[in-house]
Amino acid sequence: MNIELLGLEARHPAALPVAPAALRALNLRLSTGDQVAIIGPSGAGKTTLLQVLACAQRPTQGSVQLSDVNPWMQSAGALRRLRGQLFLAPQVPPLPPRQRVVTSVLAGRLPSMGLWASLRSLFYPTDIPAAYEALVHFDLGDKLFDRVDRLSGGERQRVGLARALLAPASLWLIDEPLSALDPMRARMAMTALVGLAAERQVTLVATLHQVDMALAHFPRIVGLRGGQLVFDLPSAQVSREHLAHLYDQHEHELRGEAPISVDEPAPAAPAPAVMHCR
Repeated sequence: MNIELLGLEARHPAALPVAPAALRALNLRLSTGDQVAIIGPSGAGKTTLLQVLACAQRPTQGSVQLSDVNPWMQSAGALRRLRGQLFLAPQVPPLPPRQRVVTSVLAGRLPSMGLWASLRSLFYPTDIPAAYEALVHFDLGDKLFDRVDRLSGGERQRVGLARALLAPASLWLIDEPLSALDPMRARMAMTALVGLAAERQVTLVATLHQVDMALAHFPRIVGLRGGQLVFDLPSAQVSREHLAHLYDQHEHELRGEAPISVDEPAPAAPAPAVMHCR
């Protein structure tokens, strides 16, 4: 799927009227099969960009073209069919806690299924081998029949990524896929997503806080700051100077550290233990 954004402006639905737009005057073009990592400090507009591309949030200004189609000029039925070609993996996947992993993964196929087939799949999974194969890419083959509420946070995140492999989508939108993963499984997840997207000629757009992983796995890097485009470069051309400018006053994020809030009081010292003898 090719993408063209021209003069894009978007506001968070819950933002105050006086708050600045989450995205401002953004121009971006992607061709079918492109693989792009979106990086930038917290509040840069990365997640909002994915929401706009997923046709989940309507821009306030500018235009969006997905495969030369403006989603917001389509009928309700045409928009629904277009959304069926898009796969959005949020940072915290919305997995029903009492559902089996196999059912959660096969739910990636729901956009291509009719009503009765969708209902049947909730009780009788129809392609267990396909679900297993998708899970194996993320080292989760042994969790096929486990309940979701018995998984760790990182395992749930990987189940959400495995759904992409079964989705009938030509655009994968992946939001912070590594936030709950250890370094080994983070590399495994990135290798699987990038490799399979290339094999299937799927356009891949992922937001990442891990700059080193973005540079190692993606051929193209887009830097956002304050809702605006700072750079759009091949990964080999992203220099220390580019990153220093992008993360100015956010060096802790560039180093992969948790942000420090000066407004948060220091934790109180524990009270001394008092023993009473009777």
